[in-house]
Amino acid sequence: MNFLKLFLRGIAILPSLIQGVESIYGAKTGDQKKSAALEVVSAAVKMTDAIANKTILDADSFSAGLGTIIDGVVACLNASLWSKS
Repeated sequence: MNFLKLFLRGIAILPSLIQGVESIYGAKTGDQKKSAALEVVSAAVKMTDAIANKTILDADSFSAGLGTIIDGVVACLNASLWSKS
């Protein structure tokens, strides 16, 4: 499968992943919850990368980018009705 399709599929699951991490680690700090979400996403990416063609060349930069995306998704969720429930 092409990298862009895998990447966009991964981005699509972030809101539900973040909600799951929030429900499990609700009392933890934001950094701890972000770290937990990054671990889950990174493990999934590594598994996909191992099965596919090794399309990620710089894993550290990729993880940093995922961290930025997670921050953005959290900001969107916190600004929505989701955070009010």
